[in-house]
Amino acid sequence: MGIFALLSCIIRRDLAIAMRNTGQWVNPLLFFIVVVALFPLGVGPSPATLSIIAPGVIWVSALLAVLLSLGSLFETDFADGTLEQLLLSGQSLALIVLGKVLVHWFLSGLPLLLISPLLALLLALPTDAIPVLMLSLLIGTLTLSLIGAIGAGLTLGLNQAGVLLSLLVLPLSVPVLIFGSAAVTAAAADFGAGSQLAIMTGLLLFALSIGPLTTAAAVRIGVSGST
Repeated sequence: MGIFALLSCIIRRDLAIAMRNTGQWVNPLLFFIVVVALFPLGVGPSPATLSIIAPGVIWVSALLAVLLSLGSLFETDFADGTLEQLLLSGQSLALIVLGKVLVHWFLSGLPLLLISPLLALLLALPTDAIPVLMLSLLIGTLTLSLIGAIGAGLTLGLNQAGVLLSLLVLPLSVPVLIFGSAAVTAAAADFGAGSQLAIMTGLLLFALSIGPLTTAAAVRIGVSGST
């Protein structure tokens, strides 16, 4: 099977499964909205205060929302034996992982990206900074999905994997959080955000180059260790 045919097959399959399990992508989105919406109630409605904390609030909420959805990345396929069959198929496991990561981003990262302008206005973020916010979330959430997939592969089949997954992924996600928030802060202050976005793009390319291969190796070990 060709590269694009394999990717297309995996993406279509996982999207069809996700459409039957709406909680897989609705819960992280609701979590993101609720967490961001609580901050005006907690710190007060002052636009000056909200605009200062808006980049950090949105980015921390996005990070936690993506992290919330990582547990289901491989667990269902591992439980029903699909992963083992994929290993035996002889197809590239790294490509299969990449397809699953793209579906994960489509279901978890893209909804956050689309709803972020409304939440930015709720937090009184300057409208000029909203395009930078969306671009940083586009780059950053995809990077987080690639990083999170490594953690999901390493914790595959373990008891209390959710806690361990958080401990593994959060430290690796800190650079994305820092530069994503810094890019929005710079744009809100009418400074250029090009350098922060360039660094984030570099992080994305690095994660894209090693993430699927590393995750595939981790998944292979997890599946082999359970048999």
